[in-house]
Amino acid sequence: QVHLVESGGGLVQAADSLRLSCVVSGRSSSSYVMGWFRQAPGKGREFVAAISWTGTTMYVDSVKGRFSISRDNAKSTVYLQMNSLKPDDTAVYYCAAGDTFVRARTDYTYWGQGTQVTVSS
Repeated sequence: QVHLVESGGGLVQAADSLRLSCVVSGRSSSSYVMGWFRQAPGKGREFVAAISWTGTTMYVDSVKGRFSISRDNAKSTVYLQMNSLKPDDTAVYYCAAGDTFVRARTDYTYWGQGTQVTVSS
């Protein structure tokens, strides 16, 4: 069984930075495409960023230039560096693992429990 555990969320002010971490256990994270999704109150879960086995990345347009996804396969950990945070970034952020380099959440098999990020104006 694969388990994903996120950490690093919190309450910050607009323009601040946060780094989220996702530790993968049960199987090496290098076996998977890793993604970050988020869900704001009253909204659906949306794609934020993904990183392939080779390090190729993709982002939703709203975070391009502000967020950066990376992975350390030796530590089985995936990161989401979030800079210049905005109130609209407030959401529960989820880490996910899958087999294809896509944005669709239905293609990701394993999910973490989520970590809350709140950005005040």
